[in-house]
Amino acid sequence: MKKTIKPVIVVEGTSDVNKLSLLVDADFVITNGSEVSRETIDYIRELSLSRQIIIFTDPDFPGLQIRNKINQEVEGCYNAFVRKEKAIKKHKVGIAECDEEEIKEALENVLLYKEIEINTYQITNQDLISLKLNGGNGSSSRRDYLSSYFHIGKTNAKTFLKRINMLNISLKEIKEVLDKYDHCK
Repeated sequence: MKKTIKPVIVVEGTSDVNKLSLLVDADFVITNGSEVSRETIDYIRELSLSRQIIIFTDPDFPGLQIRNKINQEVEGCYNAFVRKEKAIKKHKVGIAECDEEEIKEALENVLLYKEIEINTYQITNQDLISLKLNGGNGSSSRRDYLSSYFHIGKTNAKTFLKRINMLNISLKEIKEVLDKYDHCK
């Protein structure tokens, strides 16, 4: 039996709708690729007045551009992320290429996007450096582990910092997860 999802899910194309429709009963908005039209943005904004919005774009550069544009233009959107390595099939990257478990996990771990001022970050770039999450050997792998753990998508250091602060993840939580990572190595 398919799970019913009340929020409207924003995706890039019909192949994403076809894949997700096998797993969930939901309403969808299709952006038709990375050039999101003004009409589509306005429609999503109008929908957001009465329904929650989940942005569920591909884990690639065009998907990130679409996600950022909608998040900037429409307040209060939720975001679902799949891991890029789980979204590749036959040299294609996307939601439609993911397995069912990855999609279900992404939809169960949506994040509310909130713009915050850079000077209000509780965790700083200096914290990332001291935790070997930026600028060091293996920092990318350590960030990838945390990004997967917190379901925030694959990130560079700047985006990682922004997302963990938007989620109010504490330095203590990050250190605890990194301890697990270090013990597994």
